[in-house]
Amino acid sequence: MADETSKNSLLKKIIAIILSFGPGIFAIGYTIGTGSVTSMIVAGSKFGMQLLWVLLLSCLFSGILMFAYGNFALITGETALYGFKKHLKFGKILAILIIIGVTFGQWNSLMGILGISSNIIFEILAINFESLVPYKYETVLLTAIIIITVFYLLMLVGKYTFFEKILVIFVTLMGVSFLISLFFVQPLPVDVIKGLIPTIPEVPGGKMLVAAFVGTTMAAATFLSRPLFIKGKGWTIKNLPQQKKDSITAAILIFVISGTIMAVACGALFHEGKVVTHVLDMANTLEPVAGKWAVTIFFFGALSAGLSSIFPCLLIAPLLIADYQSGELDTNSKQFRIITAVACLVALIGPIFGANPIEIQILSQVFNVFVLPIVILGIILMLKNKKVMKDYKTGLSIYIGLYAAFFFSLLISYNGIIALLDY
Repeated sequence: MADETSKNSLLKKIIAIILSFGPGIFAIGYTIGTGSVTSMIVAGSKFGMQLLWVLLLSCLFSGILMFAYGNFALITGETALYGFKKHLKFGKILAILIIIGVTFGQWNSLMGILGISSNIIFEILAINFESLVPYKYETVLLTAIIIITVFYLLMLVGKYTFFEKILVIFVTLMGVSFLISLFFVQPLPVDVIKGLIPTIPEVPGGKMLVAAFVGTTMAAATFLSRPLFIKGKGWTIKNLPQQKKDSITAAILIFVISGTIMAVACGALFHEGKVVTHVLDMANTLEPVAGKWAVTIFFFGALSAGLSSIFPCLLIAPLLIADYQSGELDTNSKQFRIITAVACLVALIGPIFGANPIEIQILSQVFNVFVLPIVILGIILMLKNKKVMKDYKTGLSIYIGLYAAFFFSLLISYNGIIALLDY
């Protein structure tokens, strides 16, 4: 009996830890969606662990940027774009460019996410009901319409805590599914060590994947939306230590989950010489070693990743516009409902045309890279403004991290342009 009580209290503690997660859960929701899962699996299947160094750098810089944007919000009480517009000389133009760039990238991403999630559900159904196979297009499209309608209706409930709880569930399911998958296929330790040495694969599509990697891991939307989510959480200047811990935890979790997905693909496919080009290939990642169960577990993780990204992607445009206008997000406003409805219709474009969602997904992640330098530059200028930051002094290590992130984002943007021209 005592044993059972201790088990229950341990379970309660774990649930409490998961639910106590702050705005960092949105960072994981934005960052690890099917875009990230797709990029990690394609990279793991094509290049093994060779791009692990890109993931490590991206997560390190992401943690610094989340911390910087979070501190700015707590000290000034302002949100990012509203602050840019108010305090920077060309802030208005900068903010409008950011809104257009991030919305374009995230809505493109939404198309891929919805396509992949619908395809995953179709594959699960097809395993059990073979008669559906000839009706793939119709089933995928109908599934996409049902998913996006359900999410739109959930959006209308519109409370920060509600979104947070749903995201916590999906992110937990995703993390657990991929960790279970890792037990079936472990990469060689030597592959992991080699992956930390900076190299770019000299093959067609290598540069594209590096850009997609950074676009999905250092997602501009993650940093820009952080001040609004911090406001939604009700945090004040007293929560500075909590904000720091939340940023670090989110960055570590993003690295661990993403690295796990890449390792699963490396262990299962890379040494077999198999490459992922379609959604079913992603499921086949584990079938040779663990049979149908592994496919189900892996699908479940990928589906949770997709569903955890739909909320943040639908939220991004109304978030940024509200941020620009006043720094306040009203989820009950007419503007919010109209913009999210348009996002839902855009999301259906991929499934309607029957496009390959994996290609859409990787392309959309590359587009996310181009807005990154101005998002980093914006926060550097805000932190250096003594009038805005009052008596708060940002540490030298944070500035070094931010300048390094800025230089890194310029390199990756250049790399992304070359990749798109090659494409």
